[in-house]
Amino acid sequence: MSAARSKLVLCVIDAMAPAMLERAIEQGVAPTLQRLWQDGIYVPDCVAAFPSVTPVCAASIVTGVGQDAHLIPAMNWFHREEHRYVEYGSSFRAAQRFGITRQLTDTVYNMNRAHLSPLTPTVFETLDDADVRTAGTTYLMYRGRHRHEPQRDTALTRVASALMRHPVMGPRELFYADIFASRRTGCRSGLGMPGLRDRHSGCVSAYMVENDLFDFLLLSLPDNDWYSHKRGPEAQIQSLAQADLQLARVMNAGGGVEEFLAEHAMIVMADHSQAPVTATIALQDALGELGVLGPVRASESSFDAEPRIAVCPSQRAAMVYALHESERDAMRASVVALALAIEGIELVVWLERDAHEAPREGVIASPEHGELRFCPDGPVSDERGVAWSLDGALEVIGARIEDGMLRSPDYPDALSRVWSALACPNSGEVLLSATAGYEFIDWGRQAHVGGGSHGSLQASDSLGALILSGVAVPRPQPAQWAIRDVAGLVRGHFGLDGAG
Repeated sequence: MSAARSKLVLCVIDAMAPAMLERAIEQGVAPTLQRLWQDGIYVPDCVAAFPSVTPVCAASIVTGVGQDAHLIPAMNWFHREEHRYVEYGSSFRAAQRFGITRQLTDTVYNMNRAHLSPLTPTVFETLDDADVRTAGTTYLMYRGRHRHEPQRDTALTRVASALMRHPVMGPRELFYADIFASRRTGCRSGLGMPGLRDRHSGCVSAYMVENDLFDFLLLSLPDNDWYSHKRGPEAQIQSLAQADLQLARVMNAGGGVEEFLAEHAMIVMADHSQAPVTATIALQDALGELGVLGPVRASESSFDAEPRIAVCPSQRAAMVYALHESERDAMRASVVALALAIEGIELVVWLERDAHEAPREGVIASPEHGELRFCPDGPVSDERGVAWSLDGALEVIGARIEDGMLRSPDYPDALSRVWSALACPNSGEVLLSATAGYEFIDWGRQAHVGGGSHGSLQASDSLGALILSGVAVPRPQPAQWAIRDVAGLVRGHFGLDGAG
């Protein structure tokens, strides 16, 4: 690591699609990203988690592990111990169904302090322990070693503090919407409203650069995802241009692009991508004959005797849970049979266990090609060097074996991603991935028809752009990069290889 470039900025541009980044650069509307692209290493196919939704991906980015270890399974999931749904913000109407206070509490507080595994340290925690000066803008995953109290210095923040009353543990410098701010900067976010979030991140990051307040900064630019949800993936050129302006703002605070890059290494990445949505799947309705548990607010009574499954849509993915352990296997079989016949569902995934309840093999099924069964360790390696035993139809994931290597370009890193999802103790009994063009409606009966979405195992949702500038990378480089590789790059940059 060059001493002159000892600082590091990890910039996450939510849903940045490689094709749209390349087009924005070609059209000259993203000159800052173009400069980084020219200076560094460009990876056009960095693989997301599955489901490829922001909470799961954000957890993998900051911990370096999949959800079998970090335990964040989806955008919407069922908490077995607490017998309730967890909703992280699929839509405002979905939040209303579960209760706004409950949704905010789960997203702002519980995701980090209760749901994210304490056994998987974040990059903030690892760097804090090494006395590296950490900083972060509004990002779902912020857990660190420093205590931050809610802000109450404006009328807006006093209103928010009625709901957000408790302190959090985050990086040394934390700016989370207007709720938490480690110091006064003059920057306001309108409580994190879409369309204002990138400007808030750019404002506070520029302030931190000007005042030399960090060695590591996670700079979150989430508005590209919101814009793409609304207007479709092809519209990302406009939102990437806006993200580029905020990157330029931060670099200008350090003397301009060249001077900034002389002192700062950069990682710019997507957490996932997006695909167009033209149709919907009402999974709650389609599985209604099995007895679906509806949203239950904390003030209401617990279970009715009738519901037998919980249905958890996460945009272009979904999970189904059996509510009663005694009928788990029967419910799984019933859900699988029904799901394979539902229009818009491409893949149905489940885990079979041995007599001791240990994972035995995963199953990926499709209506068209049948089943592919798999488990770790075996004669076939994938592009990341993970060995697998396989039995069944490779066509399920569009795979082929060449020279002993499994390749599945249409469903990248498919087996590791699916296995991690299945092995997560917070996942459902059955996982679903949507066909191209389809999205599962959320519990507010909302979807992004006419726009874009993500969540599925398909490459369209799962391959994001990654740019590395001034960061040491493994030699040889991975044949297939994944978002969970980034935490290791961050730790390694500060001489903490293997930490955490």
